[in-house]
Amino acid sequence: MEVRAKTSHLSISPQKLRLVCDKVRGMGAQQAVIVLQFMPQKGAEFVRKTLLSAMANAENNLEISPSGLFVSEIWADEGTRTKRFKAGARGRYKPRVKRSSHVTIVLAEREGA
Repeated sequence: MEVRAKTSHLSISPQKLRLVCDKVRGMGAQQAVIVLQFMPQKGAEFVRKTLLSAMANAENNLEISPSGLFVSEIWADEGTRTKRFKAGARGRYKPRVKRSSHVTIVLAEREGA
């Protein structure tokens, strides 16, 4: 069985979020929550909340124990870009691009469980 959870329109660039995703890919679900809790990156909190949501989906919807789950797939896609402008020298402007991202987590059961 596979369980999915997705969080959209996070206010962080996908490049920064992918660094966090790479750390927990393949880990057990409960171990990944502990690792994410102590990571200093901003994206770790977004990934941790999405992972907890996926674990709750497994427990409530499919009645699967979270102890037998692991992170089989996790990825961060690019979301919408918000374009802003800041005043520059001599009457010019400097463009600012604020990126957002979407996180998708797929949990699966271990073969022996």
